[in-house]
Amino acid sequence: MSTRTYGNWERGVVKEWTDQKLYLLAGALEMTSFQTERLFWLAVDRAPQPELRSPVRQPQQDASTMAFLEDYSVMINALSLPAFLIDHRWNVRMANGAFRELFRDVRQHPNAMPADNFLRFGLFHPDACRILEGHVAWKLSMLAQLAASLERYDDDSVLQAMRREVYIDPALREMYLQDMPAWTYGPGADLLHHGGNIRLLRHPDPGLGLRGCRFVEETPRPLQALGLTRITLVLTDTDEGAAVEHQRLGDFLAA
Repeated sequence: MSTRTYGNWERGVVKEWTDQKLYLLAGALEMTSFQTERLFWLAVDRAPQPELRSPVRQPQQDASTMAFLEDYSVMINALSLPAFLIDHRWNVRMANGAFRELFRDVRQHPNAMPADNFLRFGLFHPDACRILEGHVAWKLSMLAQLAASLERYDDDSVLQAMRREVYIDPALREMYLQDMPAWTYGPGADLLHHGGNIRLLRHPDPGLGLRGCRFVEETPRPLQALGLTRITLVLTDTDEGAAVEHQRLGDFLAA
């Protein structure tokens, strides 16, 4: 975007706001979904339309990269399984319809919506425990992911801010400093590797209900070059493996 274009937007010269322009502005300012919705109501007096959202909030992409992302958006939206792209902060940069369907009943939250940041949702959103069954296991996994990201990007202010929020909550702080390290170096060593342990997840569709959920990472080189990772939530029938894992977790926490 040129300086002149932005200046026109700021001075109110532009009177007609398209969804694409508003989503680009929200992406450039790193707005949460709550802030984005407020922006739409202020600019066009209505709620945003998610299906018109720019597929990835990434500034200054060349034409070939944008074409690839558009095609990739079409591809993952054709999948029946929830799939999403994240950056190193676990900000969700693209999500398909199955992902949105999974979290369709999640109440609005200023900074912990699942389509904004998956770690923040699991750690801080009050609705997370309704969908992420066995929430303690999910929290241990997400705290392990946060710690791993901080090891690689120790000067990242956004990750540091997330860790500060963890420290503010006494239960999360104890889990982060004591339970999570002991678990990841012991029975939960594969928490850091997608495709490892099966989690439990409760789908809002009554026909699906309680499901097993395995994280599968499959990231082509063009996405890697953009600093993005694709994660697919493979939903399966609940099985003994998930039950055994939860028993291991219970035994660990009781020890």
